Amino acid sequence: MLSCDICGETVTSEPDMKAHLIVHMEDDVICPFCKLSGVSYDEMCFHIETAHFEQNELERNIERINSVQYGTSDNRTDSTLQCRMEVNSSIHSACASNHPKILAQSLPKEGSLKHKGFHSENVTESRKFLKSKEKQSDLTKIKGSIYETMYSPPECPFCGKIEDCSQDMETHVKTKHTNLLDTPLEDCDEPLYDCPMCGLICTNYHILQEHVDLHLEESGFGQGMDRVQCSRDLELAQQLQQEEDRKRRSEESRQEMEEFRKLQRQYGLDNSGGYKQQQLRNMEIEVNRGKMHPSEFHRRKADMMESLAIGIDDGKTKTSGIMEALYRYYQNAATDVRRVWLSTVVDHFHSSFGDKGWGCGYRNFQMLLSSLLQNDAYGDCLKDMSVPCIPKIQSMIEDAWKEGFDPQGASQLNNRLQGTKAWIGACEVYTLLTSLRIKCRIIDFHKSTGPLGTHPRLFEWILNYYSSEREGSPKVVCTSKPPIYLQHQGHSRTIVGIEERKNRTLCLLIFDPGWPSRDMQKFLKQDMEASSLKQLRKFVGNLKHKQYQIVAVEGVLSSEEKIARRQASQVFTAEKIP
Repeated sequence: MLSCDICGETVTSEPDMKAHLIVHMEDDVICPFCKLSGVSYDEMCFHIETAHFEQNELERNIERINSVQYGTSDNRTDSTLQCRMEVNSSIHSACASNHPKILAQSLPKEGSLKHKGFHSENVTESRKFLKSKEKQSDLTKIKGSIYETMYSPPECPFCGKIEDCSQDMETHVKTKHTNLLDTPLEDCDEPLYDCPMCGLICTNYHILQEHVDLHLEESGFGQGMDRVQCSRDLELAQQLQQEEDRKRRSEESRQEMEEFRKLQRQYGLDNSGGYKQQQLRNMEIEVNRGKMHPSEFHRRKADMMESLAIGIDDGKTKTSGIMEALYRYYQNAATDVRRVWLSTVVDHFHSSFGDKGWGCGYRNFQMLLSSLLQNDAYGDCLKDMSVPCIPKIQSMIEDAWKEGFDPQGASQLNNRLQGTKAWIGACEVYTLLTSLRIKCRIIDFHKSTGPLGTHPRLFEWILNYYSSEREGSPKVVCTSKPPIYLQHQGHSRTIVGIEERKNRTLCLLIFDPGWPSRDMQKFLKQDMEASSLKQLRKFVGNLKHKQYQIVAVEGVLSSEEKIARRQASQVFTAEKIP
């Protein structure tokens, strides 16, 4: 069967189609889309291809449908053939309506009456379709129905069979599944069963069960896919969380290690050498800067090596005579002071190239020991002893740890001080003094006792330590009490006396190992001025650290008391002042 591209006429042979086309060429050709006329057949074909590409594409799709339908429907009923021909005739109705005469003449001569009647009906239907098409303005609806016919063939809801068109599907359902239709047979008394999922009515319970099972299989497959996707999402989320936790732990570990290394460097536990190495390194820097002559470098190096060999401080950082100068000043001046109590004679020691930045605890111990060595009350336990150098002090503390003093503090410093720049504090000073049979107390002022973070209780305790009787005593009191070791976070100093002002306020007199000898020399002048004492004086408002610890010497220990204190140091705790 051949179909005319102009009017849609169908003929049985090529000669008939040629004769049919000659008729078109002799008559006036009219565009089926915009009514253009007066052009040749080739020009009309070019016009349709260019100006009406979209509509022409629709026609080609219909032709492809018809070719499939005609090729597979030889044995089908006349009603199915008529349905397909109606679709084809509807698309080409515009051309057919313009050439009714030609259409009638071009019918195949050998066709049966049935086919002739069929084509007459096509002409009638084409005219009806043309009238309805003039009322419609949206070609999208026609395209949608065509594509639905092409790409969405109907599927049987009962057995899944696919048919070419809806009429065939309707026939299939009526013939094969009559007992499952919504409207049962009149003579059927069987009960009806509604599908709970889609509403389909079934007359057989087993069929309904199979139908519902299909629903459940589809739902189970979808849920299974959802579960698989959910499982994958959960696995991905867990992996991301684990990676985030790993990075966080790694960063925390890195920060902890960095903080630990900072603390090691701060407290001299980074294995960068001790007093000797730092002294030589800093002197070499001074030589490179031109601040020290090479001959001076070698002289100081020789003196240092000698001092380290004998374990005695070389005295290059010591300033003596300050306590005597203070006594003279308070006797002759200081009109704003009501009374002052001074400790026994103390030599000032300051930091050097070898211990700058970490040696304050050792230097304060040297100050305290220098006072005890000049006090006859402590001559027995300090017999034949001199002020030791810093490496010797480190060795003495290690010996005290070996005796069993302060095992907790020893473990914190890895039981080693020599060759390091490790800081020492009140606990190490207490341990060393106790090992030398010097009776002392360590007292902790662990919190503020005054406004604005001040510690008035600390001042009161020191005043009670130095003064046994306030009234009736001279203005300047040279006590027999040694100086007091004062420790706070990051630094330590030595208390050598206390003033009571005329307004009843208290003021501590403090030696700081950070002050060099040239600053301390000004206190030795005969005409020392009050402004010079500003460096020594510390009022209540000047001490605002969170916590202070002091080590106060109170006498000499017997051998039995030393043993008892050594045992007590196993669980050592400082005496706290509320």
